[in-house]
Formats: sequence, C-alpha cells, structure tokens
Amino acid sequence: MAGILAGKAALVTGGASGIGQATALIMAREGARVAVADRTEDSAAATVAMINNAGGQAIAIGGDVANEADVAAMVARTVAAFGRIDCGFNNAGIGSRPGDVRTRTHEMSQEKFDNMLAINLRGVFLCMKHEIIAMLQSGGGAIVNTASVAGLIGLPTSAHYVASKHGVVGLTKTAAMEYAQDNIRVNCVNPGYIKTPMTDPFMAERFDALMTKVPMHRLGTADEIAEAVVWMLSDKASFMTGASHVIDGGYYAA
Repeated sequence: MAGILAGKAALVTGGASGIGQATALIMAREGARVAVADRTEDSAAATVAMINNAGGQAIAIGGDVANEADVAAMVARTVAAFGRIDCGFNNAGIGSRPGDVRTRTHEMSQEKFDNMLAINLRGVFLCMKHEIIAMLQSGGGAIVNTASVAGLIGLPTSAHYVASKHGVVGLTKTAAMEYAQDNIRVNCVNPGYIKTPMTDPFMAERFDALMTKVPMHRLGTADEIAEAVVWMLSDKASFMTGASHVIDGGYYAA
C-alpha cells in the first residue's frame, strides 16, 4: 500500500539526529524522497544511509540555516535531485547547552540572545522563504516548522528561547495566511519535553522536577513528534494551515 507521502519530495533540516532524523526516516517509510540537511554533509550521512539501506531515496546536504546563501543552496540541491520540493520540515534549532548558566532577562547577553534567534528564528524564516519560492514555481506544497510549547507560554530564565519559538509561531501563522491561495500550507509543531540528544543533558539535571508538570509523567519520543509532522505534511491534513499542533503529554493543558 502506498504511503501518505508517496511521490513527494521533502527537505528536512536538523536531520542528523532527534526529531529531524526520526521525521526523515518516517517520511521515507511513507514514500517520500528526502533531502536530509544538517550543519555538515557528513553529519547528515548516517540518516541518509539508514534511508537508502532500507530501500528509500535520500541525499545529504550540509549548510547553516542562519546563512541565506547556504539555505538557498539546500533548496536548489533538493530541486536538482528530485525536481521539486513538496514538503519542508524546518526543524533545525538549538536550546540550552550543558554548562549554560540560567539567567533572567536583564542578565542575558546580547550575544547569547542573538545566537539563539539567528538559528531558531532567522533559520526558519530563510528556509520558508526559499521553500516557498520553489513551491510557487511547482504549484504548491506543505511546510511544518518546529516551534515548541515554549512558543505558547513563558519560561523563566529562557527569554532567548521563548522569544525565538514565539517568533516561529508568528511566522507560521503569517505565511499560512499569505500563501493559502497558492496551494501552500504552513503549520508548526509545538513539542513539549522530548527525549533527544539535544535535551538529554538538560533532562539529566531537571527530570524529576519537570515531570511533575507533565500529566503523562514521561518524556515524549522523537517518533511521536515525527508521526504527527508527516501527517501534517501529507494530503491527509489538506484543510490544516496556520495551526500550532501541541504534542506535550498534557503540559500546556495543565
């Protein structure tokens, strides 16, 4: 039986691990040809090998999503390989890193704030911009951006991260309105606390305290986010645009 992305061409950023890798694998399982992008082509190679070894079709692309020339090249390489882009998953992003000192807004450096927004917000904007250009030329497509439950609430000592993810939600809504008549759907996914390599150090420090705020009392998995993203990118979600899809074990509802 054909998968829900059969015949489609997809671009995933941040595809070397975590939610990006899980989504690339499920995209391929559902019939898509997948361009897997990460900071270096080598870092994306493992995901690509997993897809190709399973009988799928994927290519690895390196580049910095905060750099417009790199993003334009990512999209151009995807179109060159597959003829078009039907699905864009703009997932590359950063969070708190091991050893980061948690600071309130007035204590945060401009450098720390700017670095977070360059990757998490400018990167999503640039990816959307160039994906939309390609989609306008080919007759449409679907985009999902990775925001966060932090794009809907405030989190003390995380002003830079919260601002970046609120920005992603706003960009998503605006683009959805602008391109609805062009057969381009734009949505975002808002994960809660998910077990990934990026979150492992943070969770090691604060797991017990955080789980008291999650009604399901567990972390989500990358696959649980990926399954939803792939559905949102498919024609099964043909009337969904401008939505923020929360997947957080009940954290936002509590």
